[in-house]
Amino acid sequence: MSDTAGQVISLTVETQLLDDIRPLVPLVDPRFPLVFIRRGQGIAGIGEALRLEFHGPSRMVDAAAAWQRVAAAATVVDPVGLPGTGLVALGAFAFSDTSESTSVLIVPSVVIGRRDGVSWITRINSSATLPPARPSGVDFRLSFAPGALTPEGYTAAVASAVERIRAHDLSKVVLARDLVGHLPENADLRLILADLSLGYPDCFTFAVDGLVGSSPETLISAHRGSITARVLAGSMARGVDALSDQEAAVALATSTKDNDEHEYALQSLLTTLRKHTRNVTTSELPFTLKLPNLWHLASDVEATLTDGSTSLDLISVLHPTAAVAGTPTPLAIALIDELEPFDRGRYAGPVGWVGADGDGEWAVALRCAEIAPDGTVTAFAGAGIVGDSDPEKELAETKMKFRPIVEAFS
Repeated sequence: MSDTAGQVISLTVETQLLDDIRPLVPLVDPRFPLVFIRRGQGIAGIGEALRLEFHGPSRMVDAAAAWQRVAAAATVVDPVGLPGTGLVALGAFAFSDTSESTSVLIVPSVVIGRRDGVSWITRINSSATLPPARPSGVDFRLSFAPGALTPEGYTAAVASAVERIRAHDLSKVVLARDLVGHLPENADLRLILADLSLGYPDCFTFAVDGLVGSSPETLISAHRGSITARVLAGSMARGVDALSDQEAAVALATSTKDNDEHEYALQSLLTTLRKHTRNVTTSELPFTLKLPNLWHLASDVEATLTDGSTSLDLISVLHPTAAVAGTPTPLAIALIDELEPFDRGRYAGPVGWVGADGDGEWAVALRCAEIAPDGTVTAFAGAGIVGDSDPEKELAETKMKFRPIVEAFS
């Protein structure tokens, strides 16, 4: 069922407790998975009870208004009362105001969830029983090739961006490049999700409308007035042994270039968030976050909501952050449009879920790929460019960031 403007859509929603279920990925559709999980917790969806589509600069504002109408008209029975129970929609939004990609909110027909040791099933306009775990499909390997922006083209774009930054046009811009491959017929995407969720358990592994990936960055998490976010900017490759790994972490923590890049991203988020919250807290210095392939500079932010904004309202004002666009944002976006010869689609946009009360969890869609209906797979990775960026080093950073999604497919 799809939404049409002005139409009142009535959903009947019922959540029931289940015996402990793990893992969630084997339960979803192999070709059209709906998943948002971290550390084995989260939600997985099957089917579509409702699909809402949005485009253009107002896509997230329109989504917030449409979701409010859907939630107000729904009949919800939810005795469990945990984040992710009751009426929920999984969503993914385009990065750019001018993107041709469709931004979506999808209400599954069935949602299976797990949090804090509690498992549940939610049925939306459905009497379906718990689906059995489906056997995995045949293993496959996908080879990627450079897309619209070759490695040589990328270093040239970085060099151009550095010139603009040194001319004081802007302070930072995030430039991405793309890789392209093609899925074999009837490929089981759950194999990709299982690989990502096991290999990167501290990241949000997601699959929404053909966008799949595993992101380390929390754009916003909202629950009963409490707000949390995690800013990532600045990165370095892991070492080959314990000593070199520790040296890499120290080098990152003391890098002026990476700390400047991180500070731009953090201050961008704090400035926006303070307009909607109070008691905003974050550490004085970023910490080094260890992932299987990278060290990141990270800052966690906590705040208390003051104006009743929903998670959809918040992503509309927070996106795009300096961590995925640059600063000042309008100048950075203009330079991205000039130097990137492709539509980012939903790469670096918000991906996550929203509940009937507006609470939800939203990550930044990083370490990800878009899967087109014809099986074309386009992966993206980017790097933050500042005045002393070296084009070859920034290219190497994108190679590191491609690693999770490329290895999962190959």
